[in-house]
Amino acid sequence: MSIYKKFSDYLSLIKFSHTIFALPFAFTAAVIAAEGIPSFRQIVWITVAMLGGRTGAMGMNRIIDRKIDALNPRTQNRELPSGAVKIRDAFIFTMLAFALLAVSAYNLNPLCLKLTPLVILVLIVYSYTKRFTWLSHIVLGIAISLAPVGAWIAIRGNFEIEMLPLPFAVAFWIAGFDVFYALQDMEFDKSHGLYSIPSKFGVNASLWIARLFHLITALLLLSIALIFSLTWIYTMGILIAIVLLIYEHSLIKASDLSRLNMAFFNVNGYISITVFVFTLMNYLIAV
Repeated sequence: MSIYKKFSDYLSLIKFSHTIFALPFAFTAAVIAAEGIPSFRQIVWITVAMLGGRTGAMGMNRIIDRKIDALNPRTQNRELPSGAVKIRDAFIFTMLAFALLAVSAYNLNPLCLKLTPLVILVLIVYSYTKRFTWLSHIVLGIAISLAPVGAWIAIRGNFEIEMLPLPFAVAFWIAGFDVFYALQDMEFDKSHGLYSIPSKFGVNASLWIARLFHLITALLLLSIALIFSLTWIYTMGILIAIVLLIYEHSLIKASDLSRLNMAFFNVNGYISITVFVFTLMNYLIAV
């Protein structure tokens, strides 16, 4: 097997391209915490911490879910069920990623390092939640919302309650589109005793729950402008993100889920980047 193929398998294993969902929100928190552009050193270690944490979380998720993935027609060709990546190698890869997260935390500040074991615990626990609760989508949201929390602490060196609307916004945003994503496996989840909002409430109710989650996201993002006295530039960015959210919901209908992947992969990436870019512009452009 070529080195390129092996490298591609590992990137696919951890869905590296999905990093675009959380990383911009980590940078958004860092920019607000620094009230501008953080130092180069902080940017580097926040980025490395994000890559390590997310890689470890996805690697562990794939290891924990490998038997379920092997049964699901949609996922049976993933790297572990198909044998493209060995379980032992995936475990070593995952542990190295978590070690990278710890090294990054050490290079940021003492509180980041102290909180690292708790962060890793949350990232691992999420993978088990769909076995006993349909609230697993919210747990995933909480896990990913640790990115902006960590970035904030990386800059300020402490936890401050006024920053909570941002991670809460991320948590509900992630939970909302994870409900969309789970629609693909609704029947499989029902037949295999797995828990999700779609398997519990059905397609129509799930779509309304996702709308509620994203309404909460929109309101929380708008509230940040008031809490941190941000300018109209930030607010304009959030309004654009809200339009993208509305567009995302227009793509998915109870009778037609064919455009679900477009909503999940494309639109969500645009949303996170939009929020970050306009937050950064808020501090760079004098108004």
